[in-house]
Order: sequence, then C-alpha cells, then structure tokens
Amino acid sequence: MPRHQIKFNRRNLFARDENTCQYCGRKFHTKDLSLDHVIPRSRGGSNTWENIVCACLRCNVHKGGRTPDEAHMHLVRRPAKPSRHPMLHIKLSDTRYASWKHFVNAAYWDVELT
Repeated sequence: MPRHQIKFNRRNLFARDENTCQYCGRKFHTKDLSLDHVIPRSRGGSNTWENIVCACLRCNVHKGGRTPDEAHMHLVRRPAKPSRHPMLHIKLSDTRYASWKHFVNAAYWDVELT
C-alpha cells in the first residue's frame, strides 16, 4: 500500500481522538466537541497534531487560555500525529469489514501473508 500524508483537518482530528474529550474522557457527537490548543496560540502554540485535541465545550471553556497544568486538567492521551489514517481505524472496527482487517494490517506493516 502506498503511504499517503495524513491530512491535518477537523475530521481526522475527531477520528484520531475517537470523538472523545481528551480532558474528561467522555464520548460526544462531533457537534458537541471543539478543538483545543493544548498550548494556547496566545502563548505560541501551533496548529499541529501534537498541540490540538478534541474537547467538549464545558472542558474547553473551563481550560480557557491556560495550559492543562494551569487549569488543573489532565489529558487522557498525549496528542500525536497518527501513523495510519484515523478513518481506517473507524472503518475496520465495523463488523462488516472485519474480514479485511488481516489484509490491511499486513499491508500496513509490510508483512507477507501466509
């Protein structure tokens, strides 16, 4: 499988974080989530995979323009650029595509199928 650059966009960020607020750990519909800069832009935070997480509106307002430490909040998972397309994980978790999981994983890891 050819390796593609994973686009940095809202949809992929929501997929990476599995529509889960990275502060309280609860799942939400995308309309009830926002994107939060871990290090606020006002303090030099950038728009990167490593600095943006999904946050519910309540947690995002509570954190405000502070860092998680200053707001006494902890991240569920440290944000990182995904190694594979986040939507692929969502599709493979669907039971309709379970039979493909072995082939996709083998192609991703460059493993020879036996």
